[in-house]
Amino acid sequence: MGATLHIVDLVKAYKANQPVLKGINLDITGDGLTAVIGPSGTGKSTLLRCINRLIEPTQGRILLKHEEDTVDLATVRGQALRKARRRIGMVFQEYNLVERLTVMENLLTGRLGYTSAFNAWRRRFEPEDIQHAYQLLETVGLGGFANQRADALSGGQRQRVGIARALMQRPQLLLADEPTSSLDPKTSVEIMELLLEQGRAQRIPVVVNIHDVELAKRYATRIVGMSGGHVVYDGDAHGLGQDMLKKIYGGESWLV
Repeated sequence: MGATLHIVDLVKAYKANQPVLKGINLDITGDGLTAVIGPSGTGKSTLLRCINRLIEPTQGRILLKHEEDTVDLATVRGQALRKARRRIGMVFQEYNLVERLTVMENLLTGRLGYTSAFNAWRRRFEPEDIQHAYQLLETVGLGGFANQRADALSGGQRQRVGIARALMQRPQLLLADEPTSSLDPKTSVEIMELLLEQGRAQRIPVVVNIHDVELAKRYATRIVGMSGGHVVYDGDAHGLGQDMLKKIYGGESWLV
């Protein structure tokens, strides 16, 4: 089963007394897809990057609980942080693949947190990890691409590799930061479908930061609307009418 994530009074300020996140409180459970929407600069990406500790929270708690094990991601350091990060899969906007490596080699980097530095340097991985990688390539629709270099792939194919790499960690929580922003509409739909399907198949929560409101309404089981560093909406697509969208994004000239 996936983890339960409890975010308590989370604040992030890049400059003193200028917080981007202003006391975020969220509980994320189950195997649904949670979409985080809101205007640029409101803290959506900052929220995800605090959760996986790519950036340091200023204050607050980020409690990741799985069975009897609970870790505060806001405070762990060193080896404890490395172990905690293994539990969180991350899909990036710009894919973050190693271009000169093959698709298979990129997938296996998802196991680096579980192997020694020496074995990683020699690219020696457990047979079950290699078998799992081949299975994931089939799952994301890239079964014949194991030996293809990453720099030869299309944007949609690269994002599928990114999702498979995140799943290689066997995560308890999957985060995706603007996974469709560089993709065409058809591929964007396919990527959102894949994220939703894999959340359910792996029985883990998926949290997606996304600008496309219609995609969020179509695929998210829960939508979190942020504005000015605060959560101003938390519900399903049915409650996301024009009045609420005005509250989240401001103004109305952009609404159809």
